[in-house]
Order: sequence, then structure tokens, then C-alpha cells
Amino acid sequence: MTESAAATLPAPAAPELSGMPQVVDQVALARLYGEPLFAMPADLYIPPDALEVFLEAFEGPLDLLLYLIRKQNFNILDIPMAGVTRQYLVYVDEIRSRNLELAAEYLLMAAMLIEIKSRMLLPPKRTAEGQEPEDPRAELVRRLLEYEQMKAAAFRLNEVPQVGRDVLRAQVYIEQSLQPRFPDVNVVDLQEAWRDIVKRAKLIQHHKITREELSVREHMSIVLRRLQGRKFVEFEDLFDVTRGMQVLIVTFIAMLELAKEMLIDVTQAEAYAPIYVRLAYSPA
Repeated sequence: MTESAAATLPAPAAPELSGMPQVVDQVALARLYGEPLFAMPADLYIPPDALEVFLEAFEGPLDLLLYLIRKQNFNILDIPMAGVTRQYLVYVDEIRSRNLELAAEYLLMAAMLIEIKSRMLLPPKRTAEGQEPEDPRAELVRRLLEYEQMKAAAFRLNEVPQVGRDVLRAQVYIEQSLQPRFPDVNVVDLQEAWRDIVKRAKLIQHHKITREELSVREHMSIVLRRLQGRKFVEFEDLFDVTRGMQVLIVTFIAMLELAKEMLIDVTQAEAYAPIYVRLAYSPA
């Protein structure tokens, strides 16, 4: 082989490393089965429904229109109606073929934009007073500014912590009472206490034949005097067992009358506990 023939032959290609992409100075567009993809495949098929514009993401026509204005950094006080209307119609056309009911209110706004654009193309008419006519975009700008203020206020309110979403209200029930409540005395316990007093009186009774007139009112006063200045008095301590059965009966009747007139309270700390008596009022 001559030198001229050897010069025309291409140089042998360097062996490629397995697993390394041919283009190493670009950023991969995607990864397919773990391998980097640096160019879109020529036979890539994209279904028609793969890319869809969902107008449900907007809260209404004003929201969509405000989004288009802010996206292009347009001055909201000087809206370029041609460009905004064109972009707005592109969004609306995407939804008309899929959800006509949803697109109805957006079509109404589109008709309003076209009307404003048409009015701006006509020569302005001066008023009778010689003043400049109102800008056809003034009403739309006013609605957009009001909507933007309400949307910003709603966003600020949504940032405030809400009960049930961000915080939970703690509910703690604490039973508080100004005065301790003692359980009511059972009638059976009162009978048993009376029987014990009678038994003790019979053991130390004296045989005296005397005639004594006993007054229930007088013994009521005696019981009240004995309770004054004392917080609690045991039930048994209010009976003088040395004066005989008649005095005990009259004293017991006097205590029942006082309890009936709500002048004394008969209390008991718990079942089968000693019975105590106290004044039901505070003496002056």
C-alpha cells in the first residue's frame, strides 16, 4: 500500500466505553430505564390527552385573566387587550371540546374581552361637556383590582392557624365547688344512731318519780345554743343521757323540728361514719 493510499484511508475509531453516553457535555433530558436520555426519540408518541389544561385550577374567569396578566408582567392599569385576549382564547379553546359546561362562564369573559378590544379600535367619542371618554378597560381593571385584593386577603386568612386544621382545642372539665358537699344522711343510719343512744340511756337510767313539763321549743333553743361557735357537733353529744328518757325524746323531737325548719344540717362524711350536726346559718 502506497503512502498516498494510506493517507486517504480514515483513521480507526477509538473504542467506545460501554455504558458511557456519546454526549457528555450536555445535561440529560430524562432517564429511561435508568439510562440518561440526551435527545428526544424520533419515534416518540404523545397521546392527545397527555397534555391538558385544567381550568378547574382557576377559581373563575377573573382568576385566569389575572394569571395571564401577572405571568406576562403586564401593567394592570394599561392592559394590552390584543395579547391578553389571544392568550385567554387559547386557554378557553382547550376546554371547550372537553367540558362545555365549565367553559360557559369563561366564554362570557372572552366575549367581554373581544367587545373591549373592538371598542378600543373605534375612534373615541367626546362627551357633551368636552371631556375625554372613559377608557373601555376601566370597568375590567376595577374588577381585577378588587378580585386581587380579595384573593390576597383570603390567602392571608388561610395562613392564620385554624381550629380543627392546625390546632385542636383542649377540653378539660374540672369540677369545682365552693363548699364541700357531704352525702345525705340515710334514714336508717339516723334510726340506728337513735337506738344506740336509747340503749345507753337505759343502762344508766335513774328511777325518779317526778313530774316535769318539757317544752320542745325550749330544747330547740338549747340545741341551737350548744351548736353556736362550733363547726360540727357529734350527734350523740347533743343528748344528756343523765336526765332520763323523756328529755332524750324531747331533745330528739327538737332536733327533728330544727332540721325541718332548715336551721340545722345533719351530715355524715361517708356510709357508717359518725353523724354530725351543725348550724345551717351563720349567726349574726
